[in-house]
Amino acid sequence: MSGDTITKPHLLSCTPSRAARELGVKRGELDLAIHLGLIRTVPDEGGGGRRVPRSEIDRVSSGRGFPESLVDRVRVVGTTEGADLIDVSPGRFTRLARLGLVVPVKWYLNRYRAVVWLYLAEELKQFAADEKNGPLLNDRRMPEGLRGMLDAGVDLRPRNWRGRHRGFLLRLAEHPWESAGALAAFLEPVQIAELVPDPYERSHINRFRPGPPASGTPGSPSALIAERLMTADDPDEISLLRAELTAVLQEARERRPAPRPTAKRAPAPAHHARHLGAPQPVEPEPPRGLLSWLRRKSPRATTP
Repeated sequence: MSGDTITKPHLLSCTPSRAARELGVKRGELDLAIHLGLIRTVPDEGGGGRRVPRSEIDRVSSGRGFPESLVDRVRVVGTTEGADLIDVSPGRFTRLARLGLVVPVKWYLNRYRAVVWLYLAEELKQFAADEKNGPLLNDRRMPEGLRGMLDAGVDLRPRNWRGRHRGFLLRLAEHPWESAGALAAFLEPVQIAELVPDPYERSHINRFRPGPPASGTPGSPSALIAERLMTADDPDEISLLRAELTAVLQEARERRPAPRPTAKRAPAPAHHARHLGAPQPVEPEPPRGLLSWLRRKSPRATTP
């Protein structure tokens, strides 16, 4: 009976690597499809991460134009290819991205540890097809207000990526404590300590706090860059995260308080045990041979 209970969920779902092979796509393409909400996943009851239901594989594979339709929806491009896609110079494309007009969906570090932002090709095509964006693509100079933002050093790419990634993590959350961990992933520890003074609650949140999607060995330059990109640094963004985390924590406390260590009961004193009718220790009787020897050696010896 127990064997059927354990194996049945695995028969109805498979690992992401297996799902990618069955769908005929790369593992990175499948991960991005999950990230965008195109493919649903379920938690692994054995604690091994996420799994893809068989029903979801059947649904996606039966779609029109599969697998090209799925691959097109998750195709990503860098700055140069993205600029060619919307017919602007790479410099103009970078300025549009810094202003938040095109939003990155992924990033990676090249061999020089420089951040390379990646964008969805489908979203860039939609941006270029919108007539409202014609002046941003065709005019020689950017509008004055946007130029002022660029001169002030505005770069919304990290913040916009964090917003997308936060939405992805919240979609995967199964209960409020997981949602709290997802929100806490974008705040510095000092911010979390202010919002969550209880050490047991902070420890419980850290159980569900994910790390950056791409990082190296803890403490390495790559890991530090990934941590910096993951941490909110804009005052408005921080205020929004603090408000959301406060609301989610309230719900989490009401539904299921954080676990705490239970105090061990001290053993009852001897007089209390005697009062409660506890069995008293019995004096052992001396061996018969020893008792006879004592009588022979000392006639006055009495039985203990």
